[in-house]
Amino acid sequence: MVVVGEASGDAHAARVVTALKQRAPDIKVSGIGGEKLRAAGMEINIDFSELAVMGLVEVLKRYRHLKNVFNQMVERLKTHRPDLLVLVDYPGFNLKMAKEAKKLGIPVAYYISPKVWAWRKGRVKTIQRVVDKMLVLFPFEVPIYEQAGVAVNCVGHPLVDAVKRTLTTIQAKEKLGLEKAHKVIGLFPGSRHSEVEMLLPLMIQAAERIKQQQLDIQVVVPLAPGLNKEALAPILAASRLPIQVVDSEFYDLTSACDAIVAASGTITLEIALLGVPHFICYRVSPVTYKILRCLVKIPYVGLCNIVTNKALITEILQDDVTVQRLEEELRDRLSRTDQQAVTEDIRQQVLAALGPSGGADNAAEQLLVMLSEQQAA
Repeated sequence: MVVVGEASGDAHAARVVTALKQRAPDIKVSGIGGEKLRAAGMEINIDFSELAVMGLVEVLKRYRHLKNVFNQMVERLKTHRPDLLVLVDYPGFNLKMAKEAKKLGIPVAYYISPKVWAWRKGRVKTIQRVVDKMLVLFPFEVPIYEQAGVAVNCVGHPLVDAVKRTLTTIQAKEKLGLEKAHKVIGLFPGSRHSEVEMLLPLMIQAAERIKQQQLDIQVVVPLAPGLNKEALAPILAASRLPIQVVDSEFYDLTSACDAIVAASGTITLEIALLGVPHFICYRVSPVTYKILRCLVKIPYVGLCNIVTNKALITEILQDDVTVQRLEEELRDRLSRTDQQAVTEDIRQQVLAALGPSGGADNAAEQLLVMLSEQQAA
């Protein structure tokens, strides 16, 4: 059984399930996931969009619904007992699932560590009690768990292998039907409804300002997994700016962009590895932000900056996320003559910090080892 709670987890877990099925074609996988896991051959009991919510206040508003989903999955643990429970990130939900599995004697693998190095370090003690093996993405996470007596393997980040740029910017524009002589601005507001509602209107207004003075501008928005065009429609309808929504070929769309403003998340690693100029913005409710400021113990929110421990990518957070600031940062990336050299340097630094290649295959091998140990027992 596999449980993911958001789009990036769905994508990462799908790569692992694909690798599992290549090695053991008869293996049965079910749980909470999305379209990518379904395409990989997993039986979807509940779609992860039922869980996709960000922020402490936002979670409280949907607590009853999330609790209902949790109870359904606990019941499935009992009635459709799996040989192995694989939890992917999403710790608020998944660590509770791990506790229930532990009570039932079901082995637990946790793929993609909670960010214990950033906040809530006490979770390591919980993990030590309820998780049989941690499969982490970053080398710096290994000693954290080793010191706590948790079985851990660094399998490497799957994006090291998954992110491959196959088209130049001009080729990507042509493929997507964009005017190759015009600049393309990418607005990437995230995969959660709360993120889109908070960020996309401001991103659009910034693009509108640029378009008023620079007519050769095109604007694109990726349709993230877990969202549909109906979710974007009210926001897009409020603007006269022609915006192309693309629901596939994400890497080609990213490659077609001359500048991107993106919500913080795994997607920013992909943008960096594709060598596209970008910056990060993020907003949550004021109450959530105040709480997080007290809890988070690292200076960055963007993954590129976290894994390299450097301020490689500009981060604009909370009250600083204004239309004027977004416009200024987009203009800067559209006009700088050294962008290609800068983005290539960033790409190389991020790649070097992401650990070994073969991440999904390495994770699949570890899961098969756990399954064989379970069968032997």
